[in-house]
Amino acid sequence: MIDLRTLREHPDRLRESQRARGEDDSIVDTLLALDERRRGALNGFEKLRAEQKIVGKSVSRASGDEKVALLDQAKELAARVKSAEGESERLGRELDERLGAVPNLVEEGAPYGGEDDYVVLEEIGEKPIFDFEPKDHLALGEALGAIDTERGAKVSGARFFYLTGAGARLQLGLLNLAMNTAIDNGFTPMITPVLVKPEAMAGTGFLGAHAGEIYRLEADDLYLVGTSEVPLAAYHADEILDRGALPYRYAGWSSCFRREAGSYGKDTRGIIRVHQFDKVEMFSYCRPEDAHEEHLRLLAWEKEMLSKVELPYRVIDIAGGDLGASAARKYDCEAWIPTQGRYREVTSTSNCTDFQARRLKVRYRDEDGKPQFVATLNGTLATTRWIVAILENHQQADGSVVVPKALRPYVGLDVLEPVKK
Repeated sequence: MIDLRTLREHPDRLRESQRARGEDDSIVDTLLALDERRRGALNGFEKLRAEQKIVGKSVSRASGDEKVALLDQAKELAARVKSAEGESERLGRELDERLGAVPNLVEEGAPYGGEDDYVVLEEIGEKPIFDFEPKDHLALGEALGAIDTERGAKVSGARFFYLTGAGARLQLGLLNLAMNTAIDNGFTPMITPVLVKPEAMAGTGFLGAHAGEIYRLEADDLYLVGTSEVPLAAYHADEILDRGALPYRYAGWSSCFRREAGSYGKDTRGIIRVHQFDKVEMFSYCRPEDAHEEHLRLLAWEKEMLSKVELPYRVIDIAGGDLGASAARKYDCEAWIPTQGRYREVTSTSNCTDFQARRLKVRYRDEDGKPQFVATLNGTLATTRWIVAILENHQQADGSVVVPKALRPYVGLDVLEPVKK
């Protein structure tokens, strides 16, 4: 949720942010008018209540006809106070509801436009040159006995799969390397819940435009998470954090679930776009003034991991119109996929400023002891999709795949060999 003071004091900043997202900026005038009405109603309520208290004191000192008249006046005031309080509360709820639907302020400097208007910041690593016809990750995975989408579909439906043998070892090794990388950089490792309450999902901003991508268990009123960002963000809900201990950094390992609503016909082959996958996610709570630099640190740790697994990749700055509701700025790292001849997203890191913290009421005390909202940030450190890029970029002519050196101690193999059938 955006800061109400920003709306009042810097409405043009919010208008500019809405335009950067491709959203209607007239909502700003609607919110300003509603805020004025709510403050007027609250002021009227407080004046009536003050008058009610004065009359109440007079009643106790009066007698006879004067007391009867004062009692009648007190009764009338009580009704007016109740009505004014109700109107003030109604307008307050309406304002909160409308504010809750407004996305975070886009950070200055983020590109304008939509999904295709990202800015490439850098390209790192050399794309492999093969002297043979490279296979895609599914053909490699099947030959290695590593990926089984046929039985995944048989058991669970489309976009489900099994990682078997070398595939399971590769994922476990990858995520353990990511977790150890996080620990070495000061993160506390976490195994997080994958089912959360509605207030946790809403608090992180996932029940807006992308609610259709989330699995909901209606009988239990719980949601399956699409990222451990959700339980990590809600971990300190309704708490005041120790300012001296900031930033709080956590690395969450969880299975993730996404309905992939609207992706019919897209990436149906293999394990690029699936309903279930595993991920190690970085999450940071820090002071708002430190959030920009913390964001760059998360990006640097993502780049460190990609270098460890020896993948060519690029870093892009996501345009305002392609940001999620909670993000003020987002950088993606995209790995090169040889058989597709293009880069595909493998990491994403977002600066959510104090947007999530306001919803979840996560605060710290400043130097004057006054509670302030923290900033929250998140970033992918490794996920199942990385297997796609690792298999394709490190394949050899005989169908084997060389395991990147940093991964070998975790996988227990130097080379993944095709299995005999």
